[in-house]
Amino acid sequence: MSSSFPLDRMRVRFSGATDVGRTRQHNEDSIFLPTETRLGIVADGMGGHASGEIASRIAVETVADYYDRTAYDQPLTWPYKVDREARADKNRMVTSVMLANLEIYERAQRDASCKGMGTTIDAVHFLDDTMIVGHVGDSRVYRLRDGKLAQLTEDHSLINDYIKMKRVTAEEAENWPHKNVVVRALGNKDTVQVDVVQDAPQVGDCYLLCSDGLTDMLSDAQIAKTMQSESDLDRTVDVLIASANEAGGVDNISVVLARIESL
Repeated sequence: MSSSFPLDRMRVRFSGATDVGRTRQHNEDSIFLPTETRLGIVADGMGGHASGEIASRIAVETVADYYDRTAYDQPLTWPYKVDREARADKNRMVTSVMLANLEIYERAQRDASCKGMGTTIDAVHFLDDTMIVGHVGDSRVYRLRDGKLAQLTEDHSLINDYIKMKRVTAEEAENWPHKNVVVRALGNKDTVQVDVVQDAPQVGDCYLLCSDGLTDMLSDAQIAKTMQSESDLDRTVDVLIASANEAGGVDNISVVLARIESL
């Protein structure tokens, strides 16, 4: 069931779900939907033997807990250096994701069954006039505005690096054998570089956070068509997941939507 929160002269409504898909035995994705804070998260775990599920759950819980603990205080950035030129809310996002990375890394060092585990993460936090994204990995954040779907995040994947180096074309990448190899994720090292994207929401915008279980099955055009054609946010989530399953459902599928509405 969707939930909404006030912004400056607007509201943001959240809905989301995660699904195991049609070929995997268990779901290694985790999502966070807000009850008090204007925060949404999608994490796609990796590592096998259920350790991917552990990594994604740690990521979601650590970021959400950090936002809870710093809701009314000056953000706690220790042990990480504060970027004095950045807004406090950007530092808050970066610190939360870096803490999640450290939690996952240290758990893997302590527990042999979790060795090599990691996760992607996309977290979005809505202020009154700004939306802030923290991003690591190849899960994605999109924005649908005026009928046009734009990818706001850049995939931290081997295939995307090859495309940028012009070693393969976008068309060739569709059937490239190693397209799902991630080159940056939480848990690989004791620190991680976090991409931050900021956007100014407008009434009518709809933001999509999703794991690659959705984007590997559906084209951007198919995603945009569904987001435009469905007015109910809960149903939009259900249709996106059902469509990915109908297309094969080869991976876990996670979707979080955040729509900007008038008051």
